[in-house]
Amino acid sequence: MELKERFLKYVSFDTRSDESSETFPSTAKQLELSRHLAVEMKALGMTDVELDARGYAMGTIPATPGREDRPVIGFIAHVDTSPDMSGENVRPRVIEHYDGEDIRLNEQVVMKVADFPELSRFKGHALVVTDGTTLLGADDKAGIAEIMTAAEYLLGHPEVAHGKIRVAFTPDEEIGRGVNFFDVERFGATFAYTVDGGFEGELEYENFNAAGAKIAIQGRNVHPGYAKDKMINALQVAAELNAMLPAWQRPEHTDSYDGFYHLTALNGTVESATVDYIIRDHDRRKFEEKKTYLLQAVELLNRKHGEGVITLTLRDQYYNMREQVEPYPELIAKAADAMTEAGVTPLVRPIRGGTDGSRLSYMGLPCPNLFTGGMNFHGKFEYCSLDSMHRAMQTIINLSKSWGK
Repeated sequence: MELKERFLKYVSFDTRSDESSETFPSTAKQLELSRHLAVEMKALGMTDVELDARGYAMGTIPATPGREDRPVIGFIAHVDTSPDMSGENVRPRVIEHYDGEDIRLNEQVVMKVADFPELSRFKGHALVVTDGTTLLGADDKAGIAEIMTAAEYLLGHPEVAHGKIRVAFTPDEEIGRGVNFFDVERFGATFAYTVDGGFEGELEYENFNAAGAKIAIQGRNVHPGYAKDKMINALQVAAELNAMLPAWQRPEHTDSYDGFYHLTALNGTVESATVDYIIRDHDRRKFEEKKTYLLQAVELLNRKHGEGVITLTLRDQYYNMREQVEPYPELIAKAADAMTEAGVTPLVRPIRGGTDGSRLSYMGLPCPNLFTGGMNFHGKFEYCSLDSMHRAMQTIINLSKSWGK
């Protein structure tokens, strides 16, 4: 099956995850794609194919004869798409030869080069775009398509020597639960790569340290005409708390190694309100300082408004994989060489986010991240370069050969 055909098939599955769900996977519809992938893996001739009740689909590309003693390498991608925007009834459009100009997604929505200047770097590429009403799902169905197409190539070309290769597709990565029940020992790889990056050439082994903060505010609602010294407006307390956090440490004002506080939800009335933040920083010391600052802000407001007005629940989500990957420099060197061989310039830089590999690296499976060719993830302006996808697929094939030498 062609890479394009495979990708367009996968994005037709609605696999949006749900952070509010208490099930695993968080949405049953993710299992539909996982089942499809398990069937497809068997049809390709992969062995040890299994799909467990939690939605982990795994399979093996057996080593070519004489290469059974080589390190077992894994490739991992996730089936779910972001809760930030609908992934239902995705209607992708392929632009075969992009002219470098603005792209009209529908009558109301235009993706402008002025807003997304990196578009100009894709002039001449075949692009897959949305219809402006949903996300595309390249995060991470592009990665899935690249892994599966590379697997089909390796299985169909026994003359290409490689060691044993393990493949896994996980649910719920977008809500930080993707490897909650991932059995590293059962997966059986020495090293792995997530195929979950963006721009062509991205090679990432540094990511954010991450925490989530949920804040409940209990106000006191009194008729506004008689509220003096009595009312505690929960919404005003929420605004006060947000104003205490450094404005320059918001996502819209940060890049590179900068960390941030990101306000992701604010709901409520005068009587009660809830506020959600995510906290991110590559530097572990600065990460801990950010959490401490938020705790101190909450304590200060409780002293001002009354003990128990604000309740903070703070939970670490994942940590920077760098310290787990750096002891194995061959992981990065081989990936960089594989990209170069595929005609790609490696771009080694930090992830301003996280992947399943972040946590897997701390679970004993060092796991840097490779590009997919997708851009503008999580929204209606998401797009993917099929040219970059082909080079990502070739990078996987090259890596497989390299580890099998």
